[in-house]
Amino acid sequence: MSENEDAYDVEEADVIEGQEPGASGTPVLGTSEDIDTLEYYSDIAERQRLPSGTIHDIIELGHPDDADGESTNIEKRQEVKENEEETKTGNGSIHGAIDEPFQASSSESGPTDDEDVPVVATDEIVKQENDENAVLEGEDAKENEAASSAVSEIDSTDDLNNKEWQRQKKHVFVLSEAGKPIYTRHGSGDKLVTLMGVMQALVSFISVSKNTLRLIVAGDHKFVFMVRSPLILVAVANSQESHQQVYTQLTCVYNQILSVLTLTTLQKAFHKRHNYDLRRLLTGTEKFLDNLCTIMETDPCFLLSGVRCLRLESQIRDQVSSSLQSAKLKDLVFAILLADNQLVALVRMKKYVLHPGDLHLIVNLVNASSSFRNGESWTPICLPRFDSSGFLHAYVSYLEDTPACLLLLTVDRDLFFELSDCKSKIVEKMKKHNCLDAITSSVRRGSYSCQQVGISDLRHFIYKSRSTSQFTSPQLDAPYKSPAEQERLFGLYQYLHQRMYSKSRPLKIMFHVGQREAMLGWVTSRFELYATFGALTTKQSAITAINKLLTWIKKEEERLFILNALTF
Repeated sequence: MSENEDAYDVEEADVIEGQEPGASGTPVLGTSEDIDTLEYYSDIAERQRLPSGTIHDIIELGHPDDADGESTNIEKRQEVKENEEETKTGNGSIHGAIDEPFQASSSESGPTDDEDVPVVATDEIVKQENDENAVLEGEDAKENEAASSAVSEIDSTDDLNNKEWQRQKKHVFVLSEAGKPIYTRHGSGDKLVTLMGVMQALVSFISVSKNTLRLIVAGDHKFVFMVRSPLILVAVANSQESHQQVYTQLTCVYNQILSVLTLTTLQKAFHKRHNYDLRRLLTGTEKFLDNLCTIMETDPCFLLSGVRCLRLESQIRDQVSSSLQSAKLKDLVFAILLADNQLVALVRMKKYVLHPGDLHLIVNLVNASSSFRNGESWTPICLPRFDSSGFLHAYVSYLEDTPACLLLLTVDRDLFFELSDCKSKIVEKMKKHNCLDAITSSVRRGSYSCQQVGISDLRHFIYKSRSTSQFTSPQLDAPYKSPAEQERLFGLYQYLHQRMYSKSRPLKIMFHVGQREAMLGWVTSRFELYATFGALTTKQSAITAINKLLTWIKKEEERLFILNALTF
């Protein structure tokens, strides 16, 4: 059967009447409409016009609903003002990033045994920074000399001549505006210096005419560029993805870097030395970038900017949310429970929402590090959609011998022991209602199958509620058991998505017939739905099946989605 497709517009009133499945009165997560998801302001002046200071506001004013917030935080505000005259020389991130301004509001007891952060006078810091600059300039000169030597001695060991490296379908490169390698998905940055130099030259050449290089198409390859001063991110893809979808993935990579450093630290590092080697601050974080690049190839959450929830009985989920809500502390911003990379429950401070993109970074943090299973952990993390200028501090702990992982995010870096006590209370309350056993059983069962939906010829689907940024999809059954078939199916979903959101001709509904399956995409202001049928399914049969599917999702919505958002 030759491929064909029908694309047409319909009135939303003809699609579905009433509230769409998965909608709730109080949103659990922010949506892409609330906070820009694709575009960032590369110009510093434009950034300054954006609302900022979220973390700083929480520290200064306390809980938004705290009637005594103005009086109870006087000492903390005074301490912030005093510390504006000082600079801390310690590490504010796992990997040696400089402390952010909001972290100067730590308790008066001083640094803990693990911090060892002395406070020195301003003139001493100036002298110390001058000394460091002199040393680093010498190191930069040596690095440049070594790079030049490497360029002159390129041989068969260069990644550019490596057949395995050339066979990769997608490459991701991160470099500075000076052309220094920072990260590469495949191969070694030191062996790709010349390639990144060419990329930097292309960007610089285009910028001379006050333009921005976004895309180069060469045969089957797309070269997608994203300039976020002081960084340049480049993806080279030999796939069916649109350049907008690849651009979205580069945005996720950029946010992952910010989650380790913060935007403030990143800009400070390059403000003094344009050719600064950022790998010094990112040492040890490559596994998070690698893991992110891997899961973006198969996980629909990045394509949809949504979050998948673990399927649970509504009573169990309500008990879990209530248990998290009992961990109320003054500066606790988010309480999150994850299981098998899925959201179980989320409780947030009033007036503050968590963007799906930030939750993706949290899930990647847990997924990429096995060390969290060994005990209680305390780590800073920047959530760029929430506040790109500072760190939140995350208490991370798996709950006993279960796949459930608890994260408590606060603005106070001295709350570890208090949050550890909260975790004990949460576990006790959840065990009382058998919540942990229910979560473990749900993870072992896996997702539901299309057979449970009871619609003939329906092979697979993805449904997203746009008002809550949550989505659901069944497990992949035959004929999509093999990795190759799963990759092909995801590519078809990417094709549907790019057609629905085409800038030249956005569509509301589209029916596509291929040689192996028929697919239907349906986008309204309230939901997105992408469904896969057998190749012989007609358009009318598919639409009839979709209406039955919406009815089934509505019936199961309390198990599939988080409908009741609790707050502190």
